[in-house]
Amino acid sequence: MTITGREKALAAITVTVLLYGATALSARGRIEAWRQKREEYRQAVRQLAEHRALIARAQEWERTYAGMRELMPVFPADRPVDTYWLNLMDQAASRNSLSISRRQVGADVDVGDAHEIEIDCRSWEGTLDALVHYLYDLEAAGVMLDMRQFFVRPNPADHSRLSGTFKLYCAYLREKPAGPPPAAAATGRNVKPKAKK
Repeated sequence: MTITGREKALAAITVTVLLYGATALSARGRIEAWRQKREEYRQAVRQLAEHRALIARAQEWERTYAGMRELMPVFPADRPVDTYWLNLMDQAASRNSLSISRRQVGADVDVGDAHEIEIDCRSWEGTLDALVHYLYDLEAAGVMLDMRQFFVRPNPADHSRLSGTFKLYCAYLREKPAGPPPAAAATGRNVKPKAKK
């Protein structure tokens, strides 16, 4: 069987089209991968610029942090702090006729150099005026308090009164425990001074 020139030309065109198609399919996946890598590179460049901007402001952050540290109360390392914060809340509530009936104190959490404790107030009730003055008194107390969740609803029986819940986060510092004497720290043993003869 003899293959004509026309059949040879059609076969060559078919093979060429198939090769171009295979190349295009292969290239499509590579182009998509390249686009994805390019986007990852752009995100990394943006993130690097943000980090450099933060590092450039390091002294400003340190000054701000030093000012904030001065506002935080300092407690001994072994002293529970929940009674201090609960007493502060109770005094402000009493002064402003705000009723707080159910609270739960969370655990002492390390946040870098500082510590934080959460007080979950599960039920409070009072007028809008009492609530505003209560929140103002907490802010004016000069302590580090942050209210991150706050829910208010009107009392169905008396629309002049409100009730709800909130979570109060209290920041403070702990005194550093006194370390061993320098000689003991260097050797890892308790060193007793020699008695004079």
